[in-house]
Amino acid sequence: MNPAHGKPEPAAVPLLNIANLLTMSRFLLVPVFLVLLFAAGGHATGWRTVTTAVFALASLTDRIDGTVARSRGLVTDFGKIADPIADKALVGSALVGLSLLGDLWWWVTIVIATREIGITLLRFWVIRHGVIPATRGGKLKTFTQALAIGLYLLPLPPGFTPLRLAVLAVALVLTVVTGADYVVRALKLRTRSRGAIAGMSQD
Repeated sequence: MNPAHGKPEPAAVPLLNIANLLTMSRFLLVPVFLVLLFAAGGHATGWRTVTTAVFALASLTDRIDGTVARSRGLVTDFGKIADPIADKALVGSALVGLSLLGDLWWWVTIVIATREIGITLLRFWVIRHGVIPATRGGKLKTFTQALAIGLYLLPLPPGFTPLRLAVLAVALVLTVVTGADYVVRALKLRTRSRGAIAGMSQD
């Protein structure tokens, strides 16, 4: 009970909820995905098809868990931290795996991985100043990255190479642009927060 208003305190969100379970399932699917990716030498048509299906399923949980958390009031600090890390683990493992198999240039993996790891570290750097919400560009970046990876995972005929390259190019551009935008927004957030704290200390 809130003594100031005579109203009950809002119930704490349980850590073990459907949104967080979906996030954790993505973590668990990462090693499964990697085992399937390298099965039978990594280029067997059947195994690559199954691998793509597992990747698509894991990517789907990334689309669902946040929506479920917000719509059902299940947002937790754990979910805010674990969700982007699970996303980076899935995308990173797919990129590294494809590069190890010789299906994707290493420089592509390095560019995307550097951006994703850098932004994750930046999140922790500014987390005490506030949370920067996901933008449409960021969501589109995540979607195009997953689509590009899916196209490279699928055992498609050579005729699909232009499509693969086009989607990959869009994903790379969005990766760099949204990364730069996040850095600018994070710096502004930190500056505003420190300014507010300084102003309060002078009152």
